Amino acid sequence: MTASFASDNVAATAPAIAAALAEAAAASAMPYGADPWTERAAARLRDVFECDLAVFPVVSGTAANALALAALTPPWGAVACHGQSHIMADECGAPEFFTGGARLVAIAGDHARLDPAALEAWIANARPHGEHNMRPAALSLTQATEAGTLYSAAAIAELTAIARAHGLGVHMDGARFANAVAALDSSPADLTWRAGVDVLSLGATKDGALAAEAVIFFDPARAAEFAERRKRGGHLLSKARFIGVQLDAWLTDGLWLANAAAANRAAARLAAGLAALPQVTLVHPVEANMIFAALPEAAVAGLEAAGFGFYRAGPAGADSGRTRIRLVAAWDTADGDVDAFIAAAARYAP
Repeated sequence: MTASFASDNVAATAPAIAAALAEAAAASAMPYGADPWTERAAARLRDVFECDLAVFPVVSGTAANALALAALTPPWGAVACHGQSHIMADECGAPEFFTGGARLVAIAGDHARLDPAALEAWIANARPHGEHNMRPAALSLTQATEAGTLYSAAAIAELTAIARAHGLGVHMDGARFANAVAALDSSPADLTWRAGVDVLSLGATKDGALAAEAVIFFDPARAAEFAERRKRGGHLLSKARFIGVQLDAWLTDGLWLANAAAANRAAARLAAGLAALPQVTLVHPVEANMIFAALPEAAVAGLEAAGFGFYRAGPAGADSGRTRIRLVAAWDTADGDVDAFIAAAARYAP
């Protein structure tokens, strides 16, 4: 079968995680997270982030983001985020629903990274009529971004300093946080709480898990009512051990970073091969495991006809008669599949 670069969600479950799930399926355990796997996962996360924290496993990134933002934002609050962020573009209003009416506000920035000056300007001008306007309440950052770019620890700290100066809580959508940690010379702590992040939506699903995410509060006091919020939102699983066991296996022996590094390497290989083709342009810097490229429409159609999986990321005619596509490498992307795509692109876009 021709390779798919449509998403890291198409990837198989990592063998170690599948084996751990099978082991948990054959055993009994207390429900609602009072099981040894969930407890071990929480302990591992405290080691990874070098701090005390409160952990709440859930099954989807949308649930993690929406519930986390609801904990930071009142119904009359506004959440600053990039216009390309997942919460803005791809969660069907879930953050607004779970917050009870908070508004998402798109802040500009190149390559899907928020511009600090644009954030400062929005906060300064958000309430010209006081209580008649939504109050800035939270900042949401995406790491890695929806353009496949990364925030350095210093860049995060610059944005969170602005947020804190105005009393905003800070959320990070970390659906691909593992890819960011694997790519950057910074620790998980440096990229989160040490840089001013209050709550992280940590994703394992795109990095080898079957379905496992976690909402992490770096100040457990901020999570005082989150257990009730998760339950009321329908995201407290009775057999929660099947999320906990995935997180436990994912964090064991550095699997989470090994998987992410493999995906990043595959993306770098693919990007290098495409960049060498005269008719192909990379739209964003390739810093993690996603690539956005502009190709002639005929080449895109040819790749589709050949059976390769990917998403179109812009209308035909963009980039001077070319079409943008999105390619995502996963933990199990093979070099042979990468090379086959590059060879096919060379045929269709010589």
